[in-house]
Parts: sequence; structure tokens; C-alpha cells
Amino acid sequence: MQNTLQSAATFVGLGLHGGAEVRMVVSPAPVDHGIVFHRTDLNERIPARWDAVVPSRLCTLVANASGASVSTIEHLMAALAGCAVNNALIEIDGPEVPILDGSAAPFVAGFLDAGIVALDAPSRAIRVLKPVEVREGEAVARLEPSDMLEIDFRIDFAEAAIGRQEKTLNLANGAFVRELSDSRTFCRQSDVDAMRANGLALGGTLENAVVFEGDRVLSPGGLRHMDEPVRHKMLDAVGDLSLAGAPILGRYTGIRAGHALTNRLLRALFADASAYRFVEVGEQTGCKLPGVGVIAADLPAL
Repeated sequence: MQNTLQSAATFVGLGLHGGAEVRMVVSPAPVDHGIVFHRTDLNERIPARWDAVVPSRLCTLVANASGASVSTIEHLMAALAGCAVNNALIEIDGPEVPILDGSAAPFVAGFLDAGIVALDAPSRAIRVLKPVEVREGEAVARLEPSDMLEIDFRIDFAEAAIGRQEKTLNLANGAFVRELSDSRTFCRQSDVDAMRANGLALGGTLENAVVFEGDRVLSPGGLRHMDEPVRHKMLDAVGDLSLAGAPILGRYTGIRAGHALTNRLLRALFADASAYRFVEVGEQTGCKLPGVGVIAADLPAL
């Protein structure tokens, strides 16, 4: 069945790049509404959809035909997908989703506290029928057929504290919430310096991002997982894939992939009608989707 929230969930915090405080309210929505942003300061609506994504540095940004936009949506979208919320109206009074602690966990906690309810309508999923792949230099993003959403991600950084990391995960039955939701965005100290020199990362701190320098973790308390960087890349992929508009039944492989490449992958998928089909989610398929049966105890203690 399609799901929405039982009551509204409110989040207040700073935008990672703009640094301005923003208030965001995620509210229940009816059947087939999908996920839609409402910029209350502009009275503009923006669909959270793959074909509304426009090029942006370092984050996922959606915009409408009037040019109204919302950026850094990937952690919020991952939390919605990871909690199996299909329909929601997101009212936001600025151009950027609050970064909170740099992970999806605060959003998940808010949604579980608000409650998730089934609507009286079946949901659909997107079944991948054949491999689709896009590349950019050494970066690769690929979708292949699978009965459930699986993610295989590999990263390789020169910093000794990150290095090469690889993880594969079946996203069924709350695995996103348990395994990925608390992993924070990360960067190198040199990246922070470069971004701030260019007017970005103005809301970033050592409390809402994991910052690395050589073999050191600069953020207080260190890592939440020894492989937190690759887990966060997987979290981002869940959010970016959710912009397909329905859960994906397929195996996603990301090698040094980022937001832009994953969006290019969705565009390539939907450009080939023989590569996918929409299927109605029955009981057998439903138990394989992210978010089904998630409970508060699945959320890691922070």
C-alpha cells in the first residue's frame, strides 16, 4: 500500500552551504501525491523527481519551470524512502534543506515519531529489466535486474583515514534505517577550505560533517562506523534513486559515483522503455522494499 505520515514532522536548522536557518514541515499527503516541496517564501511547488534535478555542485537540487529550487535534498529523500513514505508535502521557507547532524537519522526519527500510515491504494515499484550504465572518467553508476533494491558502492580516497572502502547491502526490511541512516556527510579539510573560499559550506561544522585530514578524523567523537564514508555514499544513492518516483527493484552499483552521475543513470533508465517496467506491489514484493516494517528500535542510538 502507499504510505504517508500520520501527523506533521517539523525540522529547523541551518543549510549546509548557504548557512541560513530554515524551517521545514513534512506533512501528510493523499494517494498519488508523491513527494512535493512547497517553497512557502515564494509560494512555489517543486516536485521531488528525477526530471526536476538540475546541475548543482556537491548536492542534489530540484527546480520547477519558474526557477524556484530546493537544494541538498538527498538526506531527506533517503529518509523518506527508508521509511517507505510515498506521499508527503514538504513546506520549506528557504532554498536549502537543513543539514541537521549531516545524516538522515534526525529525519527518520521525526517521521517515526509522527507515525507512518497506510493509504487505501496500492503502490508501484520500478523493476529493472536489463543493465543500464553511465560513466564519467573513473566513476561508474549501474543498474541491473534484482528482486529487491541492493546497493554495491566503492570509494577510493588518498586520505589514509578514508582510503578504499566497499560495502554491499540488501535494503529490504529496514536495513537502511539500521545500517545507513546515521552515517554523516564527509569531506576533506582541503575541500572545506576550497568551498568556503567559493561561498559554500557556510553552515558546515565539525558537528554536522565528518572532516578528514590525512590520517586524522577532525570531528569530535570520531566515526560512527569504521566505514562511515562509504555508508554515507550509499545513503546518498538511496536518496537520489528515490527521485525515480517509486521504489526501484534492481541492483545499483556505484564506483566513485556522486549525485550527478546517479541522476544521469535514472535519465538513461527512463530513456529506454525496454529497460524497466512499473509493477504493482503485492505482499511478496512489498516485504522486499526499503522501509517496510521499520520501527523506532531500528534507529541507531546516537
